[in-house]
Amino acid sequence: MAPADAHTDAGPGPAPQTDTGAEDTLDLPLSEELLAVFEADTPATGARPPTPDASASSAPDGAGPTGRPQVSPNGPDSSDLLDHPADWGPVATPAGVFQLVPVRLERDLPVVTRWMNDPAVAAFWELAGPEAATAAHLRPQLEGDGRSVPCLGVLAGIPMSYWEIYRADLDPLARHYPARPHDTGIHLLIGGVNNRGRGVGTTLLRAVSDLVLDNRPLCARVVAEPDLRNTPSVSAFLSAGFRFSAEVELPDKRAALMVRDRSHRALL
Repeated sequence: MAPADAHTDAGPGPAPQTDTGAEDTLDLPLSEELLAVFEADTPATGARPPTPDASASSAPDGAGPTGRPQVSPNGPDSSDLLDHPADWGPVATPAGVFQLVPVRLERDLPVVTRWMNDPAVAAFWELAGPEAATAAHLRPQLEGDGRSVPCLGVLAGIPMSYWEIYRADLDPLARHYPARPHDTGIHLLIGGVNNRGRGVGTTLLRAVSDLVLDNRPLCARVVAEPDLRNTPSVSAFLSAGFRFSAEVELPDKRAALMVRDRSHRALL
């Protein structure tokens, strides 16, 4: 199970309302503009965010030139589990053009480590420390079967958030709520303080959950399990169209189980 969520801003938001009429249920949560890290990959502000390149894939190690992991003789194309997030493309949001770019360890480790050492993030993710600590968190996802894909969130050409898109129904989380096939979870942290507290988190949560529903036709709902103590995060999910379903006792936290249903997408 992934660590607890980090700070996600929302501004003032509605208080959680317990859903007593549903059996269902779940995510998580992101400093400074790191153009130096991305100068070879990131276009100027306002331009189309970076996409995986034919010669240097943004997909996990083992990916082919298209950015999709190559088929292993021991199993199928692992990115099939999440319908290839690398191919989902950029979307326009009120905050600017946004795109999920799969993490590439050699390029992205310094920035993700810096974000994990921000006190507001470390309080919930508990991954503060040297680059080795962050790498130990990222590597199992990058080298795994594709059930969790770590991504940078690139807004107006600048990497500013960290996301994990994961198969909640295949995650240990599924032991703690009535999971349904293809439930897709989100973990999020906003990396820069300048993007917190002004609704950017809410805007991006809605955009990313829309991306999941648009690109994963078998997924009927997007789930999340922010730490119940993380009031800004819970509020951001509520403002982004998720509903509070239940309190869930997880091994590392007491979580607010959030869900955004495909069937209610246009109403919330």
